[in-house]
Formats: sequence, C-alpha cells, structure tokens
Amino acid sequence: MNDRIRELVEVAFNDANYPTDQQYRIIPNTAFCEKFAELLIRECVNILEKPEYVMTHPEELTDYNRGWVNGRLLGIEHIKEQFGVES
Repeated sequence: MNDRIRELVEVAFNDANYPTDQQYRIIPNTAFCEKFAELLIRECVNILEKPEYVMTHPEELTDYNRGWVNGRLLGIEHIKEQFGVES
C-alpha cells in the first residue's frame, strides 16, 4: 500500500472514535483499504479527465484556457504520483 494511503487510513481509523481498549479495536483490512483508496482516487482522476468544451476544441483555446487545461492535466499527474496510482 502506498505510504500516503496508509497514513490516511490510520488517521481515518483513529478519528472514527473506536474504543481505545485494544480488546475492542478493529484492525482495518489492509487489502480492502488499499483497493477502496485506489478506486476513490481513480474516480477523482476520472472526474478531472472528463472532456470539457475547452479541452475538446484546442483550436479555440485562449491563453487563459490553455493554462487552465495544462494546470488540470498537471493536477491529475500529481494526484496519481502522490498516491501511486498507475494510468
């Protein structure tokens, strides 16, 4: 599991107000958490990758829109890299 995902799982687990007594503490299923995180991240990336008018009509891009598209694509790459999600 990606270290960042593992950190977020631990934070979520601790913030869920489970009893602190180890006898009652539920250990999160690592495989489930990893798959859930991957699916969630992919869904976020898919939302960012949905074509919009300015992305599908490059001939009409203004400098502002060109910067917006480039920033959006860079954001997608950063998210994938941060969480270790392959394309």
